[in-house]
Amino acid sequence: MFRRNRYWKKPAKQAAEGGQALGRPVDAMKRIAISDDIVYAIAGRVFHPKGTVMFKRSALALLVTAGLSGIAAAEVGVSDTEIKLGMVNAQSGPASGLGKGMLAGAQAVFNEVNAKGGIHGRKIKLVVGDDGYEPEKTIDATLKMIDDEKVFALFGYVGTPTANAAIPIVKEMKVPLLGAFTGAMTLREPVTREIFNLRASYDDEAEALVERFTKGFGAKKIAVFYQDDGFGLAVLSGTEKALKRRGMDVAAKATFARNTVAVKTGLAALLAAAPDAVVMVGPYTPIAAFIKEARVAGLKAQLATVSFVGTDNLVELVQAEGENVLISQVVPLPDDVSLPATKECAELVAKHSAGVKLGFVNFEGCLTAKLMVQALQAAGKGVSRDLLIQQLEAMKDLDMGGIRLKISTDNHQAMRQVYVTQIKGGKVVALQGGAASVVSLK
Repeated sequence: MFRRNRYWKKPAKQAAEGGQALGRPVDAMKRIAISDDIVYAIAGRVFHPKGTVMFKRSALALLVTAGLSGIAAAEVGVSDTEIKLGMVNAQSGPASGLGKGMLAGAQAVFNEVNAKGGIHGRKIKLVVGDDGYEPEKTIDATLKMIDDEKVFALFGYVGTPTANAAIPIVKEMKVPLLGAFTGAMTLREPVTREIFNLRASYDDEAEALVERFTKGFGAKKIAVFYQDDGFGLAVLSGTEKALKRRGMDVAAKATFARNTVAVKTGLAALLAAAPDAVVMVGPYTPIAAFIKEARVAGLKAQLATVSFVGTDNLVELVQAEGENVLISQVVPLPDDVSLPATKECAELVAKHSAGVKLGFVNFEGCLTAKLMVQALQAAGKGVSRDLLIQQLEAMKDLDMGGIRLKISTDNHQAMRQVYVTQIKGGKVVALQGGAASVVSLK
């Protein structure tokens, strides 16, 4: 059953002239939201993250379809002096530290490139939209990027439910999306030509944590406390797969709602199950609340979470209660300046973001931006969306300052490295034996 229907209002000029499609194409769009999934219609098609379904076109829809052909033009967002990229993520709300971190790291790289003359004489302009970590806002902001801002490519989205909401738009309009801050398999399998991922997947991270739980701590009962949406389900699925490979099952499951700190009911369920270890799935605000409540309640389990948590924000919030919590990471320790990539990103962030130090999130933003710059440079003066995709797929073994990236036509995930870290004395350190490992799920 449909929970709600919404229609965009026609602009005054359009309505006065009999509903002709004189405004932007999305003025004729119908969007329907079903539960946590997003279903929406563009030019007579109904789109869902899991596929595309046709329905009867109206005369107006046909007019809109004609308008979409211009949006998909390969040179959109590229002028003689500028390449325009669009970033949509959480710039406000309880996950804003993630969006702001990605922005700081990426903008530092783009500012440096622009200061040196740009790419083939073109400066990079990054247009930023705020979705507050809510999928419906992601749809609105993504369509605005493509239709109004006319960006060349999309970049640095944050979150699984939000990135999932953009997938059908990206596929239909053939706009590249690079470097979403999520490890969801929906962005990886099957390979979508327009979508490229820098980071390891949540399956990779879950495997690394379960390996540590079982071999390092001897855990027999592993539970999952997760955000009740696509993100939580993605990590739950990865954990279930990792346990299944060892002949085990998830001992207990508990959930909380996105953009809330309603963790007490889930904690009560886990206290009753008495697990040896818990994989926590969420951004820093609710996870910090859970850790504090768990300490007070006496939950005797090894706690761990995945990289999306926003490590630097989490450490700041949990203080002493965060001691010994494990965190899987998809980039090296930010203070390991023995790696050229770490040293360069630390210098760029310090130079272009006053008072900001390199952390896990802005480090990922920096690396993702460096990958975009590399591909744009390789695409040449006559850059197009197709050429950008071709150059990314040609990066079969790229050394980015000591970090190996591998992309091909049948693999759009550049990294498989997972680093297991631990909070110790208010700092994040490499867990002994938790150095970078390329996870194999075969």
